[in-house]
Amino acid sequence: MDPELLFGAALGITSPWKVEEVEFSKEDKRLDIRISFERGATFACPVCGAAAPAHDTKVKTWRHLNFFQHEAYLTARVPRVKCPNAGCGVKQVTLPWARPGSGFTLLFEALVMTLAREMPINAVAALLGEHDTLLWRVIDHYVQMARERNDFCEVRRVGMDETSARKGQDYVSLFFDMDQRRLLFGTEGKDHETVKAFTKDLEAHNGSAEKITNASLDMSKAFIKGVNEALPNAEITFDPFHLIQHMNDALGKVRAEEASIFPDLMKGSRYVYLKNPENLTKKQFEKLTTLSNHRLKTGRAYLLKLGLQDVYFATSREEGERRLKSWYSWAIRCRIDQVKKVAKTVKNHWNGILSWFDSKLSNGFIEAINGLIQSVKRRARGYRTTKNLINMAFLIAGKLDFALPT
Repeated sequence: MDPELLFGAALGITSPWKVEEVEFSKEDKRLDIRISFERGATFACPVCGAAAPAHDTKVKTWRHLNFFQHEAYLTARVPRVKCPNAGCGVKQVTLPWARPGSGFTLLFEALVMTLAREMPINAVAALLGEHDTLLWRVIDHYVQMARERNDFCEVRRVGMDETSARKGQDYVSLFFDMDQRRLLFGTEGKDHETVKAFTKDLEAHNGSAEKITNASLDMSKAFIKGVNEALPNAEITFDPFHLIQHMNDALGKVRAEEASIFPDLMKGSRYVYLKNPENLTKKQFEKLTTLSNHRLKTGRAYLLKLGLQDVYFATSREEGERRLKSWYSWAIRCRIDQVKKVAKTVKNHWNGILSWFDSKLSNGFIEAINGLIQSVKRRARGYRTTKNLINMAFLIAGKLDFALPT
């Protein structure tokens, strides 16, 4: 078989296209495949589909998958057609091996998208010998194209959280479908306007803000305001993870105060108080027993933390409310300022905390996703733009159908 016919078959080139020439350079480690079309060929108008002859041509080149260890390129005379139908004008034809405006073939872009899910983009760029900016453009194209096909008409319960985009105060807010466990939307910032931006995107994808029945979030005032303004029928559930985190933060501050007073006694106690008793190692349990023999505020704060966790073991909302009332009465009178502050937070968010017993919504999986995003960000040593970070979040958690060629 002639090399032209062989490579034409391998590339899936069909009439009126044909491989005209194949040139291999051992010195440049490069394979060039030149493609042309048959004389007198007609092409479909990219606007209306009517057949029309070539009006003029322009030579273009695309990077293709490597031929063994050698870079491969396709070069072709790309025709424009002048459609006979009024209103179409002169347009460049659609190519079977590359999308408009790209310098890569469809198969090369499919490889980029596959690698991007598993490797930092800088590493992908180094492996493929391309600038990472070009690869980010490919990723953005496919993410946006896949998102255009999304249908949010069945979305009823959503969760939201923010994650840091870079050092300092730069954040992105991420919005999830809590039933399908997929990322729906991401945007820069963490104020109440991010919720409005989400509802606008939701409705652009056949969803409805009025049909959202539940929203799971932390106790961010911005998110609360945004939900109240933009999701009028959504009942707020405050994520148990964040409430217990508030209590752990308070416990940590109490422990740090007493560690400065009793450094020898409190040495090695940090992780003892972070864990539940059943998760302690033997050495840590012995340390907790020793500390329990002293009248420490940290010990009382630890018991209060365990008591707050115990609220979520109630079997009904009514029982949960009884437990929460008992805990609040204990906490507000405990004479530990840090814990009393948490008790006041509980009182101010009472209904949202108890809503958990009806919705059972938790941001646990969202926190896991955020952990993956931050891990990827560290491996990549950060991203130049917030858009890049959001696109990577969609690769991780968007469950998008990229419809990549194989």
